[in-house]
Amino acid sequence: MGRYQDKVAAVTGGASGLGEAFCHRFAQEGARVAVLDVDLANAERVARDIIGKGGQATPVRADVTSASSMEDAVARVLAAYGRLDTAVNNAGIGGGMHPITEFPVDAWIGAINVNLIGVFLSMRAEIPAMLRGGGGSIINVASIMGAVAAPLTSAYVASKHGVVGLTKSAALEWGAKNIRVNAVGPTWVRTALTSPVFQTDDDWVRIGKDHPIGRAATPEDIAAVVAFLGSEDAAIVTGALYLADGGYTAR
Repeated sequence: MGRYQDKVAAVTGGASGLGEAFCHRFAQEGARVAVLDVDLANAERVARDIIGKGGQATPVRADVTSASSMEDAVARVLAAYGRLDTAVNNAGIGGGMHPITEFPVDAWIGAINVNLIGVFLSMRAEIPAMLRGGGGSIINVASIMGAVAAPLTSAYVASKHGVVGLTKSAALEWGAKNIRVNAVGPTWVRTALTSPVFQTDDDWVRIGKDHPIGRAATPEDIAAVVAFLGSEDAAIVTGALYLADGGYTAR
């Protein structure tokens, strides 16, 4: 019996990349999985894949930049499964690479809207659902860029630092109600989000050398950490930024 047997997990941005890996990991551990994404067709594909492997999943269209969309999405999860135990707020975008003085204002604000305000709106919808069931666990996907910084990525860095602060504040607010809130800080992972930055195998070999363990992460690496944080194995952990970075930030 898996750690998530009889539990319900919802993942925003669940239709691709890290989110897809999270959905599969939760299903493997026994959860009923709600695949939330603005791209419903790919959410349906992920749900079919999970069901084809013997798991339980339902696709739900969700736009994290819309309060009403997230409220509707959580209502659909409750209608399908009757509860919400674990939520992973993963939906995000890169925002582009520009010096601050040349950063397109709309692109900068767009990254904040998805990466930071999207997490706020997601938690705003998820927490009442968890309270109905007596508690739960929220994992917000930050980044190593929520702990350090890099040039030309001010929108992304600011949004992920904001996610870390939001996570800590939420943990303080809701710990007494049996809701744990943590952030995971992945290092570089080979997904569509990072493909504009690292485009070739040589690029990934090079960035791997910046990690003491000699490689960047896989989606499955990060999914393992997320599954831990959402489980009772992490019952004492809340308000934390859990860096899954192969030692990148220890340099």
